[in-house]
Amino acid sequence: MNTKLVVDHIVNWLRDYANNCGSKGFVVGVSGGIDSAVTSTLCALTGLPTLCLEMPIHQSENQVNRALKHIDRLMSLHPNVELKSLELTSIFDAFVDTLPPTEKMELHELSLVNTRARFRMSTLYYFAALRQSLVAGTGNKVEDFGVGFYTKYGDGGVDLSPIADLNKTEVFALGKELGIIDEIMTAPPTDGLWGDSRTDEDQLGATYPELEWAMEFKGGETDLDPRQREVLTIYRRLNQQNQHKMVPIPVCQIPNEIK
Repeated sequence: MNTKLVVDHIVNWLRDYANNCGSKGFVVGVSGGIDSAVTSTLCALTGLPTLCLEMPIHQSENQVNRALKHIDRLMSLHPNVELKSLELTSIFDAFVDTLPPTEKMELHELSLVNTRARFRMSTLYYFAALRQSLVAGTGNKVEDFGVGFYTKYGDGGVDLSPIADLNKTEVFALGKELGIIDEIMTAPPTDGLWGDSRTDEDQLGATYPELEWAMEFKGGETDLDPRQREVLTIYRRLNQQNQHKMVPIPVCQIPNEIK
């Protein structure tokens, strides 16, 4: 991959899209991970106003510090970049306190993980409307179209997706081209939604390079080793169970003769 040409292509695409739809700039949620770091940098390179939102909810200190350090670097390089840091923990806790008791604790925790992402989405769109800007998505190809590793109407709720045709390995290659800080380049990928140290690999059961391989796998399975078979099983299970995120919302079509 020619990373410089890919960067130029995405930056031009972002700028053209914003100009064509009359948008004044971009709003990006920055988490301290590689995807949001690359996305926010690409938006900054358009020269259009770019608001980076840092929105911790019971976030680990190292994630917050990585995000702030990245945004500080962007602001030092690009006068069009602005930071707003909003602590959403108290809002999230107030919501949790209003919920009725439940014995389904595993589903309760998963629901709250997705709720965090949806609070952030609402915050992004508040500022996007206020600034007449577009919410730039941070999902990569494996997450968005492979295993569906995102929250429906959370981090999946965006106006445009600048890096969704790049797998995770390619996003890291762009990160190197863009000079993303070492702390982000070397940090294990994590969605940061659980309030603990679990990584994406912990949740998915496979690394991104493994999932990229599974996503592109087209051959016969006779000669695969046990781990490759396991990864294929993981990929296929996640792809199937998350299809509802990756396909258009189904519409019940009413036959003309009964309307």
